[in-house]
Amino acid sequence: MTEERYINKRKRKAFFTSLAYWLLWALPVKKKKIVFTTFEGDGGYCCNPRYVAEELLKKEDDLELVWLVNNFKKQFPQGIRKVKNTFWRRAYHLATAKVWIDNSRKAYGTRKRKGQLYIQVWHAAIGFKPLGLFRGRLFPKMAYLVSEHDSKLADYVISNSKWCTKFIPDQLIYTGNIIKTGSPRCDVFFNERKEVYRKLRKRYGIPQDTKIALFAPTFRGGSQNGDRQVFVEEPILDFARMTEVLERKFGGTWFVFLRLHPQLAAQLDQFPLKNGISNMIDVSQADDMNELAAASDALITDYSSSVFDVINMYIPVFIYADDLEEYIKERGGLMWDIYSLPFSVARDNNELIENVENFDAKQYKEKIDEFLSENEVLEDGCASGRVVNLIEHVIREL
Repeated sequence: MTEERYINKRKRKAFFTSLAYWLLWALPVKKKKIVFTTFEGDGGYCCNPRYVAEELLKKEDDLELVWLVNNFKKQFPQGIRKVKNTFWRRAYHLATAKVWIDNSRKAYGTRKRKGQLYIQVWHAAIGFKPLGLFRGRLFPKMAYLVSEHDSKLADYVISNSKWCTKFIPDQLIYTGNIIKTGSPRCDVFFNERKEVYRKLRKRYGIPQDTKIALFAPTFRGGSQNGDRQVFVEEPILDFARMTEVLERKFGGTWFVFLRLHPQLAAQLDQFPLKNGISNMIDVSQADDMNELAAASDALITDYSSSVFDVINMYIPVFIYADDLEEYIKERGGLMWDIYSLPFSVARDNNELIENVENFDAKQYKEKIDEFLSENEVLEDGCASGRVVNLIEHVIREL
């Protein structure tokens, strides 16, 4: 199918999607109803929406919190009603809610009526991967239309830094209000880390003094000729050598936690791996990445934006970028010179071992502080509260 035919097909489908919303506008909006979605329904109780919801649950304001989810086995706390993310259920709940909170784009054709509030709490803040217009010729026209449509619906997009505020308009094709709140998902690093550190070890049955290296490769996939493709490559990282050097350098017994991106985890039962070790646990089915990060003592990844989250805890980050050129060819140029950041970069296993051996905590902290200051990063454990204050303020005004 040609791109033009595919776009016309999507536009026809979007028209009928819009019709459903227009029909449902005959129903009243419920002032205390808030609808959440993560990763197009694949994510479950996670990321920025999770921490906004937790803050709202503390309010005890008799709110109706609804979560659209693809996998009904996902677990949610009391006070949140999960709803299967089917077309008509999604349309009904979005059409009758006062507030929408989402960390990914709404379906093409979704309609929002006057008096409703949509806060886009995107699933990444500072990041490596080029988004939107920064992808250049690799940014498909259909992706542009979907991004533009979602951004026209949004009343606010949150930011955590001068960097994000500068780049969000071109990343998300957005011309509306950008509000610097910090990232709600990072609040756990400041407010609950000790509790989560203990809780996760108990959940996975490992000793409390165990150290965890979280291995979290980034999302790979996209839209190719109209077909949505999501894939993961089996990592060639030498986990045995890596854990040995971590134990020599930092002491203690180390476990590796394997973590897939939520949209990959939704399609795979387990991490595809042949070179595993005994001290290894697949945590891909856990909903929340930042809860896992809060329990970790080091992060190993390639181009995941999670590196810019976890530096707020100053835990060691080691970048393993064995396919850098291939990744840039597929996704477009990175948003940062990967070698200019506080993290070491390895292109193969030998370099990774070397980087762990040469890790200097004092120098690392100094580089992080300089990075956070230069980019005016706001992460202080209060981001969820700021988003909730915005919700309460806007609802009173509408």
